[in-house]
Amino acid sequence: MDTLHEIEYAVDAWSLRVTDIKQYDYCRRVVFYEYCLPGVRPVTYKMQAGIGEQDRIAGLEERRSLRAYGVAQGERHFNVNVASQKLPLVGQIDMVIETGAGGHAHLIPVDFKLSRREPGRHFKLQLAAYALLLEENWGLPVERGAIYLIPLKRVIQVPITARLRKDVIAHLAEIRSMIEAEQMPAPTTQRSRCVNCEFRRFCNDVG
Repeated sequence: MDTLHEIEYAVDAWSLRVTDIKQYDYCRRVVFYEYCLPGVRPVTYKMQAGIGEQDRIAGLEERRSLRAYGVAQGERHFNVNVASQKLPLVGQIDMVIETGAGGHAHLIPVDFKLSRREPGRHFKLQLAAYALLLEENWGLPVERGAIYLIPLKRVIQVPITARLRKDVIAHLAEIRSMIEAEQMPAPTTQRSRCVNCEFRRFCNDVG
């Protein structure tokens, strides 16, 4: 019998991606352009470099201790596909740690980031979305996740709070409404995020 994380789900075409939630919280226009102007986003060097580093770290992780994640032992699963027919939502988790036994078994989603900065709220929402999907797919609780900052070799623990869970659901509803209305949202108020954005040329109101 296949393990739960290997099951393929038949999700409809209106399924959103976990990365949409992260991007929406960072800048709503990124998600608008992705869905209302499909095919215009270029693949940047940063994206390609990130994929390569994630694969390299996955190879190293197999030989590392789990102490940095706050557990003594557990089983690692890499590139875990998850999907929800209820939300509907799909995603792929860099690593999932399955630890504990019996009534104490739980899961820890881990996201690898090619960043030196303290994780922003958008990254925490991404982990919360993974938590919802894992709980639905695997039937085990997720109380916290982790972000591994690749350049710093540092693990940031992220509690999966009720507030984060509610905000994930709220973001999904807002994203669908935005796409259905095809109404471009206001730009992010943090204009420093616009400097290196590949969609900047579409925003005529951003200096």
